[in-house]
Amino acid sequence: MVLAAAFAVAIDSAAAFDPGQFPDWKGQWLRRGGVTNQATWDPSKPWGLAQEPPLTPKYQAIFEASVADQKAGGQGSDPSWLCIPTAMPRVMLAVQPFEIVITPDTTYMMFEIFSTLRRIFTDGRPLPVKIEHSYAGYSIGHWEDNDGDGRFDTLLVETRAIKGPHSYDNSGIPFHEDEQAVVKERIYSDKANPNVLHAEITTFDNALTRPWTVNRSYRRLPVKQPLWSEYICTENNRHVQLGNENYVLSADGHLMPTRKNQAPPDLRHFSQENR
Repeated sequence: MVLAAAFAVAIDSAAAFDPGQFPDWKGQWLRRGGVTNQATWDPSKPWGLAQEPPLTPKYQAIFEASVADQKAGGQGSDPSWLCIPTAMPRVMLAVQPFEIVITPDTTYMMFEIFSTLRRIFTDGRPLPVKIEHSYAGYSIGHWEDNDGDGRFDTLLVETRAIKGPHSYDNSGIPFHEDEQAVVKERIYSDKANPNVLHAEITTFDNALTRPWTVNRSYRRLPVKQPLWSEYICTENNRHVQLGNENYVLSADGHLMPTRKNQAPPDLRHFSQENR
């Protein structure tokens, strides 16, 4: 009887799901270009300081130091060079393809970059009181029909509990270290072109002087059976961090500096004859 009841519930749930009520976001999506080919957080502005994030003085100084270090050959405050996942909201840069799978209770976004999986719960649940932080964060959302045609076209999402360290893009635009950032998204179909998706993304963070909103868009790749690749950051990563310094491995396996006049690593605990 228990099995029969469970089977009946499963049938009812399946019957309740009407695919025609939801937008067709199937396929393989990739970012659309901005003012440059560089994957900047705000695609309407150039890379680096020209992004003009509304940072507090403390975090503006961190950002400027990051850009200066990168210009000198370093990695700045971008943690992804150590293969730390790009996290939310940076994963929404979509520098590699991603897929969207819509179910009645959850919308999944699956990114090739760092094999990131986003679960956006649309079953009406509230945010939990306690959430274990993760790079993808914890997302809840709901669907809206904004043009009144009886079909959902817009997904509203709120994401919290995002684990650090992380940055908006590889220039190192920082988040506050308290990990209290909240990201709100309005993701919707382009009315004129079903192969274009838009995302209005607003970040609330204590490193900002005000909420920061950017508009991003994505294009559906014109392939019926897309191919997916595996991205393993640690595979053949030539970066080596020793203390606070970043070095790289040469083709013959020896350490090399990343910037001019960089000091060699401290070898006090090694036999100097074997250098």
